[in-house]
Amino acid sequence: MKISTNYLIMDSVEVEKAKVYITVEIIEYIPNAVVIKTILKKSTGNVSVMSFDSGEGLIEQTTPFDTFAQIIEGSAEIVISGKSNLLVTGQSIVIPAHTANHIKANGRFKMIATVIKSGFE
Repeated sequence: MKISTNYLIMDSVEVEKAKVYITVEIIEYIPNAVVIKTILKKSTGNVSVMSFDSGEGLIEQTTPFDTFAQIIEGSAEIVISGKSNLLVTGQSIVIPAHTANHIKANGRFKMIATVIKSGFE
């Protein structure tokens, strides 16, 4: 797996509120890149939509917050504490806080990542 060093973070401004969106169309694929677009960003957490080109991935990481990952197009391998989980369109998983994880793209896919921050963790 190639770990992407080409992250394209689209403008960090949230999407327009009170407007209807087709989530999968908010973001496009860019060759050899992982693209991230902020939907909502608050001190209590954030919601982002991401696209991964085939063969791209995210380096193993551990975060202090739970992350709810939802696949909205394609399929992805999400590895949590060494256990591989293959998710397809419509499936989701909670990545627990303080747990090593990484994401692999065997083909192009898009996902929504929702991070909920808590002042008690």
